[in-house]
Order: sequence, then C-alpha cells, then structure tokens
Amino acid sequence: MSTKSKIEWTEQTWNPATGCTKISEGCRNCYAEKMAHRLNAMGLKGYENGFKLTLQPERLNEPLNRKKPTMYFVNSMSDIFHERIPEEYIRQVFDVIRDCPQHTFQVLTKRADRMEQFFRSYGAPINAWLGVTVENKKEGVPRIDFLRRIKARVRFLSIEPLLEDLGPVDLSGIQWIIVGGESGPQARPMMPEWAENIQNRCDMYGASFFFKQWGGWGADGKKRAKRLNGRLLLGRTWDNMPCAV
Repeated sequence: MSTKSKIEWTEQTWNPATGCTKISEGCRNCYAEKMAHRLNAMGLKGYENGFKLTLQPERLNEPLNRKKPTMYFVNSMSDIFHERIPEEYIRQVFDVIRDCPQHTFQVLTKRADRMEQFFRSYGAPINAWLGVTVENKKEGVPRIDFLRRIKARVRFLSIEPLLEDLGPVDLSGIQWIIVGGESGPQARPMMPEWAENIQNRCDMYGASFFFKQWGGWGADGKKRAKRLNGRLLLGRTWDNMPCAV
C-alpha cells in the first residue's frame, strides 16, 4: 500500500516493486535495504523476500483509488528501471501515472541509461517528474546527460548522499536539485562547501534548490544524530520546489 512519507520533499510513497541491487558508491549504505530487512522481520506484507527484487502488481492501482491530489515518490524501496524489471511492467506503472492526472509522481533512478532508452518509445506523462541520483563525479554526473535527453516537464537531481565536490557541474535543462548528506551509523561526511557550490550553480542555471538534510555529520564536521544537525545551509532552510506543480 502507499504510505505517508517522512521524506521532506514528497507526501506519499508508492512501491509497485521492492528490492534492488547495488550499482554505485551511493548504494553502499542503502537506507531502503535496511528498511526492507526491518519490515521483513516485522512480518509486513510485501517484504517476505526482504530486499530481493520483487514485483508488487497488487499495488499498481493504488494511486487510482486516491482522489486527493498527492505528490507520490515512486519506488522509494527499489528502482523502477532496474534491469530485471520487465519493460512491460514499467509501462504498466507509467500507464497508471498517466491515468492519474490529479497526482504528481516523482521517479528517481540510478539506471539513467535504461530510463532514457525507455522514453524513446514511451512519451513521459506530463505529471511525471523524472530524476537521477548524482552522488559523485565518476558515477553520478554522467547520468545527468541521459536525463537531459528525455522530454519531461520536470527533470530533477537527487544529490544525496553528496560524497564529494561536484565542481562546475552543468545543470542546464534541470529544473530541481535536492541535496543531502548521508545518514546512518556508517555515514560519510558532506563538506559545507560542496553543498554551497551546488546552491550557487542552481542560482546560475535558474534551478530550484532543496536542501534536505546534513545527515549524520553536521556542518561543523562532527558526527551526531541527524535530527541534531538540522537543515540549515548558509544560515537558512531551502525548500524550493519547481514551478510545474
């Protein structure tokens, strides 16, 4: 079932698939993997396989049954463009998105090449925001070019966890940027200047900037519970969203 989300930039999560496999440095301390094993231990329906990739077709129609306009994060517990998810199933997911014009769906992937290939033959619904994760220069930044090739109303980047300074990253054609540090006991630190650089790049390119969290390390370079580190960057909170809502 779709559930109310604690993620600052969305309202509900919808998981027509669960489970995933790691493909890059951003996956090392995957929050979804830890959550899936916890839900499995609790005996929650849908997590009988833990974090093993599992299609959940019984969840496909959930957004159709909700009339209130809602911001959905699609597959917070997986990656809808995972190489083992059949293309026909991905089409079913986006058919539901197209059939729910009252909702907005945020789709995030690390498999940017497959997403770009999929949308060569399937027109992106106007209510689908398409995004890629950008955690570093080597694996993350190249995904942006794949995203730019897709005709979408909103293209966004989730730069979380931000693992290094991205330098003069090209944000042309990107409407929304989310930045955050890593959380959890093995969290890697994020330097303030890395996040500030991206905020400056957003100003340069006219992209909306959303600072989600410091994570497990504060701006002062000290490790502590993420709730104690807050969300201030440059002395303020950044909750900007793209105009196409």
